[in-house]
Amino acid sequence: MMNILLSNDDGVHAPGIHALYRALSEIAKVTVIAPDRNCSGASNSLTLHNPLRVHRLENGFYSLNGTPTDCVHLGTNSRLAGEIDLVVSGINDGPNMGDDVLYSGTVAAAMEGRFMGLPSIAVSMGDRGHDYYHTAAKVVAELVQAMEQQPLKLDTILNVNVPYGDYEQIKGTRVTRLGQRHRAGAMVHDKDPFGRDIYWYGPLGPHADDEPGTDFAAIRDGYVSITPLSLDMTANRHQQTLAEWLSA
Repeated sequence: MMNILLSNDDGVHAPGIHALYRALSEIAKVTVIAPDRNCSGASNSLTLHNPLRVHRLENGFYSLNGTPTDCVHLGTNSRLAGEIDLVVSGINDGPNMGDDVLYSGTVAAAMEGRFMGLPSIAVSMGDRGHDYYHTAAKVVAELVQAMEQQPLKLDTILNVNVPYGDYEQIKGTRVTRLGQRHRAGAMVHDKDPFGRDIYWYGPLGPHADDEPGTDFAAIRDGYVSITPLSLDMTANRHQQTLAEWLSA
C-alpha cells in the first residue's frame, strides 16, 4: 500500500486537509503533518532560528509550529511518517494559478517533496468556499490511483486546481500552463487603535494572460487544471541573449 505524506498551508484544522485525508485513507496509508496555524503566502520559507515542536493531536494528525515546507521536510527526514512514496499538499481554500504559485505555501510543500526526490501533488480549489472539498478530494484520489498503477516518470510537481462545484459538473481534465496576472492593487493604508500607520495587502490583480491553454482558462471553462511545475527556474530561452549581451 502506498504511503502518503499529507500537508497544507491552511493549517492542521482546515476542512480541506480533512476532506483529502478521508479520501486518500481509503486507498493508502496517510500521515498528516501540517502547520498549527494558517500559513498562506509562506512560499518556501523555512524555520531556521527557532526549534520545531510537533504535537500529535487526538485524531492522529501531527501539528507543527512551522511552515508548510518545514512540515514536509520533517515528514521526509524523520521517523514520524516512515518511508514516503508520495507527497500531497492541500486542499487549499482558493486557487493557486498563474503567478500565485510563487507565493503559495500549498505549492511550496509539494516542491519540498520534489526536492526530496518524491512525486508530489499540490491541490487547490478553483474558487474560495468550503462546500466542495469532496470534489477535489475525489479528483486527487483518482490521480493517486492512476500514479500507483502507472507511475508518472516526470521530474515535476503536479499543480492541480479543481473547479468549485459538484464532481458531476466537471467537464474533464486539461494539461495547462501557468497564466499571468496584472500587478496587484495598491496597499491599503489604515490606522491602528493607537493612531499608528498600518498596511494591508490590496486585491489581487486581474488576469493578464488567461488564454486557452492556461490554468485560468481551464477553471473558467469547468475543467480540472493540471500544470506540471519544474524546480529548475532557469530561463533557458534567454541564455543565449544574455550571453550575447555580456560579450558585447
